[in-house]
Amino acid sequence: MNVIVTGASKGLGKAIAARFASENNHLFLCARGEQALMETAAELRGMHPAARVSARCFDLSVGQQAKDFGLWVLDTGGPVDILINNAGSFLPGNIRDEPEGLLEKMIDANVMSAYHLTRALLPSMMERGCGHIFNMCSIASLQAYPNGGAYSISKFALAGFSRNLREELKPLGIKVTTIYPGAVYTDSWAGSGVDPKRIMESRDVADMVFAAAGLSLQANVEEIILRPLLGDL
Repeated sequence: MNVIVTGASKGLGKAIAARFASENNHLFLCARGEQALMETAAELRGMHPAARVSARCFDLSVGQQAKDFGLWVLDTGGPVDILINNAGSFLPGNIRDEPEGLLEKMIDANVMSAYHLTRALLPSMMERGCGHIFNMCSIASLQAYPNGGAYSISKFALAGFSRNLREELKPLGIKVTTIYPGAVYTDSWAGSGVDPKRIMESRDVADMVFAAAGLSLQANVEEIILRPLLGDL
């Protein structure tokens, strides 16, 4: 299968890419940081030599670059079977005093990236009458919390995008799954003082995405909510 993973150079994106690479799929990876992205691609090729790993650096928060990445995928590898919209960014803040422009930055990184890339790839999926789109939301899409601010607003918006997309694509044979992960031990938690055993591992989310992607054509997992065993932090 042809599988696209955005935000693939580290964290959840890297874990998801590794899970699909382990089954010898053709991966198309994207991230903003070229060095980290290429290192990840090389690592995956070394670990899974039977998988094909194509990678290219784009900043998907810029609409035209999101569209260009989609066109590159179609020109390079043909039809898309699975699209995992994982690219995003987190900057804390409160609505009352966060920096001017932070909301726009979060919307571009967390919502518009998925919107433009999905629109670029949907015609190919619609022509074939199949495909599966995963949108990486957050528990911040479900519940407001202190210091969430613009980030939480953008994740609520991404959940709305995902739900609307699900309704639109039901009759067209294209699946849509929204993922709401709680705290996962990635680079953003390193040095925070939080015990890694208190929160989830990246592979937990990756395994759930992979499982949802492997169901019959008649089944669609609409939402996946994962939280640490002891609950949210």
